[in-house]
Amino acid sequence: MGTSMRFGEQTVMAVQSIELHGCRVVYRHIGSGPVVVLVHGLAGTMYTWDAIVPELAKRYTVVTVDLPGHGSSQGPAGDYSLGAYASVLRDLLDGLGHDSATLVGHSFGGGVALQFAYQFPQRCERLVLVSSGGLGTEVSLALRAAALPGSELVIPLLAHRHVIAAGVAIGAWMRALGIRPSRSLLQTCRAFATLSEPRRRATFIHTVRAVIDHRGQRVSAGERLALAGERPSLVVWGTDDRVIPVAHAHAAHEALQGGRLELIEGAGHYLHVSHPDRFARVLGSFLDATEPVIGHRRAV
Repeated sequence: MGTSMRFGEQTVMAVQSIELHGCRVVYRHIGSGPVVVLVHGLAGTMYTWDAIVPELAKRYTVVTVDLPGHGSSQGPAGDYSLGAYASVLRDLLDGLGHDSATLVGHSFGGGVALQFAYQFPQRCERLVLVSSGGLGTEVSLALRAAALPGSELVIPLLAHRHVIAAGVAIGAWMRALGIRPSRSLLQTCRAFATLSEPRRRATFIHTVRAVIDHRGQRVSAGERLALAGERPSLVVWGTDDRVIPVAHAHAAHEALQGGRLELIEGAGHYLHVSHPDRFARVLGSFLDATEPVIGHRRAV
């Protein structure tokens, strides 16, 4: 059973669900044309892409999904690895009747997209990395702290409904004074607020620990970028990203050899939220200008 969602005044598509290996995964399947899968980051949901979906769906089939343990999807059965999440995307495409797609991944979702391209090269037509994880060790202190022993005791206190309510009140007070918090900050707060729910919090902690430790990111796709470079690729980053440094964008672009690099001036980690029009133009231009590649063959 789907739930109708609206963007402004236009109804776009119902939220649907599918059983994948005993796990209920929630998704949206919108538009028509070549398939583009949008993959959110840690503690995120498919709604992080809402600002760009309506325009993109005019020319493409857009698939957004709550990764297992995120949003309304059930948690995984214990495997929180990038490979497990990539397999969920493959199984979702199978369930929807799609052989291949362009993968667009933000933050942790970028790591999932990279893993998908590595595991299932014949199914990845293009690769778009948005402030992506998995490209170097550096990551924000907050995420490194979340990987430490005992974080499961601290996060519930920080994400408690009273703390969140106080944050909302402070936000309202700032707006009353004419101070508008950035969209990236608001998106960070929304993601953090989801951790008040025990199931989502458990997924967040397990997933963080699978890819990050006290030193930073411990899962690197650097050696796989050369393989990913055999298909059209785009790296998009905000110059003011405080979660994953923009230096990772330059390194990834160099390793991809021939891919496109776009830096959005003044944007932070959630650049598709804070600068949706610019991001949509960059993504649309890339999709229009490139031919999809399946494995080592160009798609017909």
